[in-house]
Amino acid sequence: MIGIIGAMAVEVDGLIEAMEEKTPETISRMTFWRGTLGGAACVVAQCGAGKVNAAVCAQTMILRFGAEIVINTGVAGGVGSRDVRIGDLVVASAVVQHDYDTTPIDGDKGRDLPLLGVSAIETDDRVSGLLAACAKETYGGGVHRGVIATGDQFISGRDRLHEIAARTGAIACEMEGGSIGQACALAGVPFAVLRAISDNADDNAVDDFPKFAAESARKSIALLLEALPRL
Repeated sequence: MIGIIGAMAVEVDGLIEAMEEKTPETISRMTFWRGTLGGAACVVAQCGAGKVNAAVCAQTMILRFGAEIVINTGVAGGVGSRDVRIGDLVVASAVVQHDYDTTPIDGDKGRDLPLLGVSAIETDDRVSGLLAACAKETYGGGVHRGVIATGDQFISGRDRLHEIAARTGAIACEMEGGSIGQACALAGVPFAVLRAISDNADDNAVDDFPKFAAESARKSIALLLEALPRL
């Protein structure tokens, strides 16, 4: 069973529409669609924005539906690299939570996540590598591997953008992938994060996001429909 999580309807509706033999089940106010995509057994859900909803969704997929792989898909803001442009795809090599910080009381260890003891959680190399390979075969735009930063904020300012990029080394930022990765790491479940760049998380992000989010999300959906049968 492969679990697929998106925060917004535009990020998952295309997958739900393409799903065969689908049945819905609502848990914690989230609707989980179980069926097949390209012959692969899947469960797809829209979790809503933010880390708490995303973690609840991932945990539910693992405990209720038996997800053996979890993929977070959707859009993100590009940060820290001139090579990452609107419309490009980023497949995470690792995820970090840029807003997790207990350094005032824990010092240098204050960005390490509880029970895991690390700040950056590596994605599954096999799943991420397959997604990146499929993207390079089927997608005409730029495809990148790198760190994705997560926080409970829509980043739309140059100063904050530069601070996150300098501290984490991230090439994209969003609001769910890091917490999905944390839930999966705690449960020992492989995960991947696939994001299409909808804006540059800078002073123009508020204007760029609504213009490019739908098209960027469609690219992620098309890639998943190509990659899922291979997983």
